[in-house]
Amino acid sequence: MSRPRPRPRGATVPTRLVAYNKPMDVLSQFTDDGHWPGLGRFLDMPGMYPAGRLDRDSEGLLLLTNDGVLQARLTDPSSHTPKTYLALVEGVPDAPAIMALRAGITLADGPTRPAEVDQVDAPAWLWPRVPPVRHRVTVPDAWLRLTITEGRNRQVRRMCAHVGLPVLRLVRWSVGPHDLDGLALGAWRDLIP
Repeated sequence: MSRPRPRPRGATVPTRLVAYNKPMDVLSQFTDDGHWPGLGRFLDMPGMYPAGRLDRDSEGLLLLTNDGVLQARLTDPSSHTPKTYLALVEGVPDAPAIMALRAGITLADGPTRPAEVDQVDAPAWLWPRVPPVRHRVTVPDAWLRLTITEGRNRQVRRMCAHVGLPVLRLVRWSVGPHDLDGLALGAWRDLIP
């Protein structure tokens, strides 16, 4: 008895990978949720899906693809894909806080992997925050560059809060080899998958 042959598939669509500089207060999904706008208000890209997520109140690099295998590879926790963030934190980081972040923090859902962390100057390339934040009280703040190799829910925010440095602004700069270099807020570009 012979085995049935697989049915011929339709025309294959070339794999596409897109970098999008997501503004704050935009969801990492194409549909709105009733409170916040989704990507569909800003991007007309049928068949594309986010590879990972970026919280509504975070900004920066969001990757989109039409290839489920690539999407899974980019988001698989076992791949240890590095993601670099710039975080404006309330307070001035001291050596013990930096060392704790570098060693890994134990959160409610378990210990994190060690992170690469450095205090940096405010990025000159960064777009103004929209809408602008108006503070009544001036508090000391600092910028941190953090690279993590996992992607738990609100992980960078929770790690920084754990060491007494609440995040005031969070911008994802890169995912693996892909970054925001030269990509304006709300703009997108095709990448080589």
